[in-house]
Amino acid sequence: MTEQTTRRDFLKTSAGAAVTLGALGYAKSAGANDRLSIGIIGCGSRGRGTIMPAINHLAKEQNVEITAVCDPWGAHRREAALMCNDWFGREARQYTSHKELLDQQDVDLVAIVSCDHQHAIQLKDAAEAGKDVFCEKPLAKNLEELKAAYDAVKANDTVVQVGTQIRSRPSIEAARQFFATGALGRVGRVEQIRNASRPYWYQYIREVEENDVDWPEFLFGLSPRPFDPVMCSGWYGYRDFSDGPIPGLASHFIDLVHFITGAKFPSSCVAMSGVYTWIDEHQFDAPDHATAVWEYSEGFKAHYSTNFGNGSGSRMNFYGNQGVLDVSDWSKSYVSGEGVHGETDLAREPAQLDDIERPEHVEDWLQCVRNRKAPNADIEAGYQHAVACLMGVIASDTGQRQIYDHETRTIKAG
Repeated sequence: MTEQTTRRDFLKTSAGAAVTLGALGYAKSAGANDRLSIGIIGCGSRGRGTIMPAINHLAKEQNVEITAVCDPWGAHRREAALMCNDWFGREARQYTSHKELLDQQDVDLVAIVSCDHQHAIQLKDAAEAGKDVFCEKPLAKNLEELKAAYDAVKANDTVVQVGTQIRSRPSIEAARQFFATGALGRVGRVEQIRNASRPYWYQYIREVEENDVDWPEFLFGLSPRPFDPVMCSGWYGYRDFSDGPIPGLASHFIDLVHFITGAKFPSSCVAMSGVYTWIDEHQFDAPDHATAVWEYSEGFKAHYSTNFGNGSGSRMNFYGNQGVLDVSDWSKSYVSGEGVHGETDLAREPAQLDDIERPEHVEDWLQCVRNRKAPNADIEAGYQHAVACLMGVIASDTGQRQIYDHETRTIKAG
């Protein structure tokens, strides 16, 4: 039995067991007791700016510590290690490769906050290494890697929280429970328009020293190419690393559609996208405009659109023949009888729903690591929205309607 397997068995039974960590052979101090050691894979703006502070905020309450950080870019890696020194009184160990971090027997769980093209392989490797995982979305850039990661998670009983954190907001839980009442009537259309004046990847462009980056590790199996500081820092804008707003932003939209309606997989998808506005010296090829429509067997269509040439007009609504559920502001949900033909029980003016409290996203993950329950955005939820986003990307790239067969786990033109 490996040390990681022993640790997982302990976590499964720790709530009621009379077993001690000493009996399991762990060389931890009595003061540490059942403290969990966390590794961070990916120390960019999302890792250092959001996930690491969220873990630190919960460190005492959940008895966790970030002990290891990994990133091929040295500046990010060093800054993350220093943050840990400020928080925990010692710098985190630093690694360039995620495999080096996963080899550390005393790292119990990891947060994967790396580039999109790395998520699926790192998730698979983490599950096979016996680590529980927080993994940012989208889970994968292709279906085969997605299925391999999903299968590894299931085979290894890995607790996974996917980074679709919006579903953990109290306002969204309120929207989900309201939708379940049926007060909207027959919902035929769910729509999100998410616009901005420019693509989000521009804000990440930085000066990067070539000698401070393990470039092959950053490419992560992609074809070799000369080092490019814009590609390294603004990778969101290049198709080799990320496929633009459909997986980058519509992943949140589709995840909320699934969470609120209870639907799991779209039956078909059509999409179009392209670079229409931001044509410049950087030669970004991720689309700055995208439109996708998913059809669900439950009897509705989900419409998504992004315009990165003008920031006006954004909204997200569920349209029923008896009313509208407005979740455009993710911190507040509203319902109204706007647009209804004939009578409705809903007031014509929007009324805000009362929030329904629930653990925040990272807190939910840490709780579930200990109680071994499924987190709010578990691997099933992540797999479902990832399939939908892949359908959208493939439909846009090929110009053909895509159909998903859940039994065979295949996406094909149809």
